[in-house]
Amino acid sequence: MARAHIELDKQAVIAPVNRRTFGSFVEHLGRCVYDGIYEPGHETANEDGFRLDVVELVKELGSTTIRYPGGNFVSGFRWEDSVGPRDKRPVRRDLAWRSIETNQVGLDEFARWLKLTDSELMLAVNLGTRGILEALDLLEYANHPSGTALSDLRIANGSPEPHNVRMWCLGNEMDGNWQTGFMSADDYGKLAARTAQAMKTAQPDLELVVCGSSGSGMPHFGDWERTVLEHSYEFVDYVSCHAYYQEYNGDLGSFLASSLDMDYFIDTVVATADHVGYKKRSSKKIMLSFDEWNVWYLHKSDEDGDNPDPAAAASAEWRHAPRLLEDVYSVADAVVVGNLLMTLLKHSDRVTSASLAQLVNVIAPIMTEPGGPAWRQTTFYPFSITSRLASGNVLRPVIESPTYDTARHGQASVIDAVATVDDDHAAVFLVNRDLTEPATVTIDVRSLGLARVTEAVTLADADPYAKNTLSEQNRVAPAPNDSAALADGVLTVTLPPVSWTAIALG
Repeated sequence: MARAHIELDKQAVIAPVNRRTFGSFVEHLGRCVYDGIYEPGHETANEDGFRLDVVELVKELGSTTIRYPGGNFVSGFRWEDSVGPRDKRPVRRDLAWRSIETNQVGLDEFARWLKLTDSELMLAVNLGTRGILEALDLLEYANHPSGTALSDLRIANGSPEPHNVRMWCLGNEMDGNWQTGFMSADDYGKLAARTAQAMKTAQPDLELVVCGSSGSGMPHFGDWERTVLEHSYEFVDYVSCHAYYQEYNGDLGSFLASSLDMDYFIDTVVATADHVGYKKRSSKKIMLSFDEWNVWYLHKSDEDGDNPDPAAAASAEWRHAPRLLEDVYSVADAVVVGNLLMTLLKHSDRVTSASLAQLVNVIAPIMTEPGGPAWRQTTFYPFSITSRLASGNVLRPVIESPTYDTARHGQASVIDAVATVDDDHAAVFLVNRDLTEPATVTIDVRSLGLARVTEAVTLADADPYAKNTLSEQNRVAPAPNDSAALADGVLTVTLPPVSWTAIALG
């Protein structure tokens, strides 16, 4: 049995926990919207057609910010199609996912859905096939109180109060040749800067996200960020990061260490952004919006996990809400998702917004069946529990752990951990990456001044590939970890192999 020791110091604060770290993503892709959050004929549907059983799961998940409506979808989207009387909305082709878009769910309906889930809207504008004027029009429609053509149109459409969208994405993955209207870093940086300047002229308190590279495997990674920020630094607040991970060729050990790549990704983008800031003699810090991250089995993509050709991923025929990208997740996938979320918390000083991609049916923690149930995937649990328990400040742990060799990431620690602490409670999150052996971990928590374990749960299974499905919806769920004990300021816990654990102290 492996042994590890962790020191926690209440003064070793990285940054406050930012609630936007627990964001998610809804794109008009596959069954995420239609037959996902929206199914008018379902027995739980409300007057807008939204499934209330899904709403309850989203609230349990703890999503705070929802990025919408894309994703690749946004680069061909005409926002005007999705407002006004539903029977007059045009049906369009979506080139990104080769699907038919009915526009029955649009901005006003989605804003009402957000109120049901207690979530904040993060809205993307189309900079692929549209530009500055359309972005300003959308901003006026969404945020201006009244008295202008587009704000009055919103009111006439049944939304008397402005939607007050604060966070805006300036396009999506504009570096990728799968993107409708993709462009060079120089061209995009200039367009993003002009759009950002115009939007902030209209509303100075907006928080704007400029597109970074679509992944750390892109050949221009780093150079893209530098070029784009050299144009837009003064006008934007965030640069986006996107990363997806999967197991390759049965190499579970490398997969479990995926967070090392996320560390590298974040450190590189931070260094690049700060370099541009130094060159500009700016006192401003650009933050990171990790607004797409997850486990995604891109079997038709290259070995670096970059986005595939959408035509290969989408259906051969033009269909409405086809079943696309409906990965079924295992215990191992959930351990990686939990570890990636821990990594985002460790970088809370610079990653102040993040979106698990996506929310329902499409590479998602929540699955639905038309006319049937909604259920939790394995990945639901580490996200929901971390969102519920993490508060106060993120602490930087000192970890002494055995290591192991990985083919993709070099040396990796067997045990990884992060902790958060508030006035009267704390939480510790841990993973054991060992494939076969449990580990005993001791954690010095004396500086936290807390006396008891109030909750301890572990997600694990004898089969790391066990999954929850329509027929076995509760095959995998967290179980109490009865080994967790606190005595004389030292917390001791045993972690099963390939496991994720959360412990709350009070």
